[in-house]
Amino acid sequence: MIFCVEDDSNIRELVVYTLESTGFQACGFEDGQEFLKALALETPELILMDIMLPGEDGISLLKKLKSSAKTREIPVIMVTAKGAEYDKVKGLDLGADDYVTKPFGMMELISRIKAVLRRSKKSGNEPQDIISLGEIEMDTKKHEVTSTGEVVSLTLKEYELLKRLMKNPNIVMTRDSLLEDIWGYDFDGETRTVDVHVRTLRQKLGVGGERIETVRGVGYRMRK
Repeated sequence: MIFCVEDDSNIRELVVYTLESTGFQACGFEDGQEFLKALALETPELILMDIMLPGEDGISLLKKLKSSAKTREIPVIMVTAKGAEYDKVKGLDLGADDYVTKPFGMMELISRIKAVLRRSKKSGNEPQDIISLGEIEMDTKKHEVTSTGEVVSLTLKEYELLKRLMKNPNIVMTRDSLLEDIWGYDFDGETRTVDVHVRTLRQKLGVGGERIETVRGVGYRMRK
């Protein structure tokens, strides 16, 4: 079951319809009050939450979700207004798994939802908080990465890319699989997005970045 919290009835109904058409069960809510009542009765697989809501806004609801032992592990995708950079950063800092910006395409939304669900299921099987490979250490609880003891500042996508590689050492990850898992879409072309992020990661990680190896014509792997 996926909960969609959205006050615009047209968007809400379209999202619920699209989700149900692609094999999910879905339920829509106009505001936080309705959503919290339903949440007390059922725990969804994922929550899609608009930030701008009547009454209690999405950021406040997200804080509640992440402060409760019962709901903190439910993946949340925030929906933000175009250009609302502060809202995106705030949501991610509070524990949101991803965000989409209005207006968004329904198929992009479905791809993002599937990617977040895949990641959450994998992480549920791997409860470790610290992942280490040579000079690089990742604290998944603090969302912090160090290389040779120095904290490295990464964007969300760089962090997710590094985590994917570190959790699969010595395994070749194709560009297409990285695109689908991290960016949430799976179309031909645009694999250069991965290359650009890998290049930046290598630079930021310094000596540790040398562990990311290019497998020509295929993708990348993280050397143990």
